[in-house]
Amino acid sequence: MGLKFVFELSDEDLAYFRGVFEDHRPGAGVEIRIEEVAEATEKLIAQARSRRAPPFILEKLEQLKPLVAMVTDPEWRLPEQEVRRVLEALAWFADPADLIPDDLPVFGYLDDAMMVEVALQGLAPELEAFRDFCEFREAELERRKVAGTSSTEVSRADWLDSRRKELQETMRSRRRSIFGF
Repeated sequence: MGLKFVFELSDEDLAYFRGVFEDHRPGAGVEIRIEEVAEATEKLIAQARSRRAPPFILEKLEQLKPLVAMVTDPEWRLPEQEVRRVLEALAWFADPADLIPDDLPVFGYLDDAMMVEVALQGLAPELEAFRDFCEFREAELERRKVAGTSSTEVSRADWLDSRRKELQETMRSRRRSIFGF
């Protein structure tokens, strides 16, 4: 029988962890390359798996994959400011010098799992918009496949561009209402 371990972070606790997260983000003007951060994130997940991290840790780390997909998806075309915000969050996980060394048995990835939650909460509008875009893209592709398309119809680039713009504006509106920026 499993053991359920639950703890709740107060607003003060969350502010503390957000502060730690912010303090470890790259500074202004520091170049963060998408390819490097994506590769480092995948490497972190692979290392955790090879070091036999507990399943609940692996489950949390797997939640970073949509963030990587968001900045690498050529059709999503996230604007530079939002790409930077996502990359800064992912850079935390790419940095081997985190709060608890990853090679520490049992607890090595615990800080990473906690910070995944902080990152996901901070990027909730971006994640929701990206998921909506992916769902739309799949549904629209299927709809057009079933209906059959002709060369006179709206191109894939046009219908994706229209939906992308709509979702990214919704994303910014949600961010302003939740976070004030």
